[in-house]
Amino acid sequence: MEEWKLDFKWLEVKHYVKNALNLEKLPDMNAILFLIGIQELGLLKESFTKEEKQDLMHVAVCSLLTEEGYFEFEGRDQDGWPHFKQIAKIDIDGVKEQGRLLQEKIIQYFNL
Repeated sequence: MEEWKLDFKWLEVKHYVKNALNLEKLPDMNAILFLIGIQELGLLKESFTKEEKQDLMHVAVCSLLTEEGYFEFEGRDQDGWPHFKQIAKIDIDGVKEQGRLLQEKIIQYFNL
């Protein structure tokens, strides 16, 4: 995807999430990953621990990168948390490039 189009679509996702959740400011990538993690977990709690929040973001990243062939869904544990197995090395160098890949996958996730 061309960089300008990716930037536009990414901003569109951020506004969509902001409006859907009636937030005061645009969410960052971590907030959006957290929300995707909750969606993939399928369980909404009053609050999550710091470790659970990190786990939710991990679940989101694994879910997003499954169709790229980096991870494979293994199943759910007794508490309903999804687990993934890494099946390919993520061969994308640089934080910016990794962020761009996640932005593309998030845009596809929200189908905007």
